[in-house]
Amino acid sequence: MSAKKLAVVALSGGMDSCVTAAIANLEYNLAFLHVNYGQRTEKRELKAFNDIADYYNVKNRLVIDFTHFKKIGGSSLTDENMEVSKADLTSKEIPTSYVPFRNGNILSVCASWAEILGATKIFIGAVFEDSSGYPDCRPDFFQAFEHAVNLGTKPETRIEIVTPIIRMKKSEIIQKGLELNAPLHLTWSCYQNEDVACGICDSCALRLRGFQQLGVDDPIPYKVIPKYI
Repeated sequence: MSAKKLAVVALSGGMDSCVTAAIANLEYNLAFLHVNYGQRTEKRELKAFNDIADYYNVKNRLVIDFTHFKKIGGSSLTDENMEVSKADLTSKEIPTSYVPFRNGNILSVCASWAEILGATKIFIGAVFEDSSGYPDCRPDFFQAFEHAVNLGTKPETRIEIVTPIIRMKKSEIIQKGLELNAPLHLTWSCYQNEDVACGICDSCALRLRGFQQLGVDDPIPYKVIPKYI
């Protein structure tokens, strides 16, 4: 049996969560948790999750279906009547792709599973660079949530929420992924397409800009590849 402790990784199937998993894999046995929440690219993200789990040979994986986000609405990722905004990397406004308190919901189910498994860590690939648009990506949010988790679980339970890439730029995240041989070719980041990435949504733009800043080709297919630098 491995002497490594167990960590739960919230794995969306995107690049950030993949690199986070690669970092966690250095020191921990892994349990992967994925959430379907009615997003436009739900099937493609689930495929990416399973492909990455296979790559790391993770047997302990859990897929949770959230139905409430689609009912609540308010996000272009879950409401087909809302248009996914084109990328504006200079904007400080909350984009239409914001899913209200999504990370809080995901962390809650991660905490429940971590307590049952006896895991000591929850890894999540939040990035502070995105925080101007997504308020649940701020470092102080995760600090406060960790405190709430440890107040709301058994006295002997101690769970740390780990955000190893939160202060990295996308180019730094990609570089870390390349150093760790993370399977970036298996990831999916596009907000609106499941076959070929659009290249123009916020998520595609942030990802492409990171690759372009490094002078490295992104290994996934795109419908268009604008210059973001």
